[in-house]
Amino acid sequence: MPHLQRFALWLTRNPHSAEDLVQSCLFKALTHSAQRKPEHSLRAWLFSILYRQFIDGERRGKRYRAILAFFTGEERSGPSVESMAIADDTLALFATLPTDYRAILLLVSVEELSYKEAAMALNIPLGTVMSRLSRARKLLHEKLEGQAAPLPLRRLK
Repeated sequence: MPHLQRFALWLTRNPHSAEDLVQSCLFKALTHSAQRKPEHSLRAWLFSILYRQFIDGERRGKRYRAILAFFTGEERSGPSVESMAIADDTLALFATLPTDYRAILLLVSVEELSYKEAAMALNIPLGTVMSRLSRARKLLHEKLEGQAAPLPLRRLK
C-alpha cells in the first residue's frame, strides 16, 4: 500500500486526493477481484487500477470545470503561476513532466516494476513503455541541465 500511496501522490500532487485515489483503487480491486487474471502480477494490476482511476477523475474534472465555466460565464484560466514557477530542484522538475512520462518513470524507476509489468499496469505495448521511458529520462535530464525544449506537438488525424 505505501507504493500505491506514493504513486498516487505523484500523480495527484495532493495528499488528500492521493488517499482518496488509493482508497477507491483498493475498493475497486476488492469488488472486482474475480476479473484479475492469475498470470498477471497483483502489484501491476493494482497500479493499473490506480492509474485508470486517476485518468478517469482527471477527465471528469475537466468536464466539470468546462460546464461550471459555461454556466458562470467565467473563462478558463491557463496554467497556474505556481506550476510555471517550479524549476529549482529535481523533484519540482519531475513534477513538471507529462503524466504519461511521470507514470512510466515512477513504475519502472521508483516502484521497480519490470517493463512488462509496467506495460500491463498502463495497458500499453511493451515498446511504448521503452520509448516513453527513454523520452522521459531524456526530458528530465534536459530540464536538469537547463536546456529543455518544449514538447513537440503531435498531429492527430
